[in-house]
Amino acid sequence: MADLQIGLVGLDTSHVVAFSKCFNKPGDPEHVPGGRVTCAFPGGSKDFEMSSSRVEKFTKQVRDEFGVEILDKPEAVAERVDLVFITAVDGRTHLDYVRKTIAARKPTFIDKPMATSTADVKEMFSLAEQHHVPMMSCSSLRYAQSLEAALAEDEKGVIVGVDVFGPMAIEPTQGGLFWYGIHSVEIVNRVMGRGCKEVKATTSEKQDAVTATFSDGRLATIHGLRGAHHQFGLTIQREKGFQFVDAASGKRSWYATMLDAIMRSLPAGKSDVDPADTLEVIRLIEAANESRTSGAAVKV
Repeated sequence: MADLQIGLVGLDTSHVVAFSKCFNKPGDPEHVPGGRVTCAFPGGSKDFEMSSSRVEKFTKQVRDEFGVEILDKPEAVAERVDLVFITAVDGRTHLDYVRKTIAARKPTFIDKPMATSTADVKEMFSLAEQHHVPMMSCSSLRYAQSLEAALAEDEKGVIVGVDVFGPMAIEPTQGGLFWYGIHSVEIVNRVMGRGCKEVKATTSEKQDAVTATFSDGRLATIHGLRGAHHQFGLTIQREKGFQFVDAASGKRSWYATMLDAIMRSLPAGKSDVDPADTLEVIRLIEAANESRTSGAAVKV
């Protein structure tokens, strides 16, 4: 069967280079079969330096290295392809892009964060339902091979908690944990499932400590680091012992394993991540951000 055509909306992140390499280089060890990136819209946010300073470089790279055609409208991308990937690094722009591409009725992946508010996420899922469009959003850390392997090994009993650590740089336009903290929050959701009822955050110039309390009494902690290492890891606490997971220890990259999950689900008309999980991730981040400011525990 011919590869599905994939269109990228937003070329201001290194993810678009990683995704294009996975799809468009069949001989690469990270190759993900079944799709090819064929066209893209650059986008870019003028008030967000991490976007505006990189969009030209990444646009040139995906065009020249991977043969991706550059188009002038997100709607044009959606009309030309089988799958839409909204890859803009600025989560504030994603709802507007969905509004522009949803009428083409193409299965849609939205890179993290799906949005920077619960209201935007709910509207995107509502639009997807109205137009019968399968829609998926997540962090690639959810699909780290070492994490999936640890979750599959249940000899030590049920999961009673998790302690996650990772980088937590802050970008003012993205709001607290929405920039890099979302990766650790996604890991918490992947391990613990839904049911977070309260979040308490303690913050300093270089670190954050976030505690999430679940309705069944289990606890999850996130240790966010600034000005330190950039590694992700976690300790899964089980009834009869613990498992330490180095998120980077898998043979395949997080990007490749996430793209594998996308390609086995969206073309079949479904999301590999339940929308309810995505909503809880966003709401947990909102609560953590509120707690970072107030110092008080915040209900989810």
